[in-house]
Amino acid sequence: MGILRRALDALYLAGGVVAALFTLAILVIIVAQMIARWTGNVFPGATDYAGYCMAAASFFAFAYALNHGAHIRVSLLLNALGRHRVKGELWCFGMGAVISSYFAWYGVRGMFESLKWNDISQGLDKTPIWIPQISMAVGTVLLAIAFWDNLARLIMTGHHGMRSGAIETGTE
Repeated sequence: MGILRRALDALYLAGGVVAALFTLAILVIIVAQMIARWTGNVFPGATDYAGYCMAAASFFAFAYALNHGAHIRVSLLLNALGRHRVKGELWCFGMGAVISSYFAWYGVRGMFESLKWNDISQGLDKTPIWIPQISMAVGTVLLAIAFWDNLARLIMTGHHGMRSGAIETGTE
């Protein structure tokens, strides 16, 4: 189990690193667009590319953020459950796993449909839309894996894998 745990944690960390790189890419695109305007040039599609990077940064960060307690949670309700908190956690992680799996399925399916139909973005960039959709598909799959991972850990050990001090102590 140690190897699987390290692999999953590395996967979530990789998603966070990729999200950070896409955030830096947004900065680079914005600065390049500013320089292009100052020099009288045009950077066609810069706004579209920045938008794709924003979406990629968001989707890749979901699993990392979940495991670090950065998502909005229902901790007040869970704390009010007292001795039934674990049942509430099971329900929350179960619903999160099912819903994120649904989104992952349709994210991947939508990406392949865009590839199949050769959908092109409507912006100036004329990018095949399946390319930016890769980040949504991969990010939702990572999130679904993280939810199933936390659900399985909660069932087997009685504790989920979220590592936020506020969540662990119940003092959000």
